Amino acid sequence: MSAAPLDEGARDLRSNVKHSLTIAGHRTSISLERAFWERLKRIAAERGSSLAACVAEIDAARGSANLSSAIRVYILQSALSPEAGE
Repeated sequence: MSAAPLDEGARDLRSNVKHSLTIAGHRTSISLERAFWERLKRIAAERGSSLAACVAEIDAARGSANLSSAIRVYILQSALSPEAGE
């Protein structure tokens, strides 16, 4: 069974976007799919926080995990938490 072709909007959300942020005084570049950046920006805004502060918090808690992966997991956990629907 083959997957249905993606429409332009879905392709756009899957495209990788690189952002440069300063975390703990160090400039770093992070590549994530556009959909993850949009959701992370929304999470930061809902918390009254900047994108950089939100990423810094994830970075501090990630241990040895890749930062991009840690961000994706954070977003997934946020979406699945009971408070996400409120």
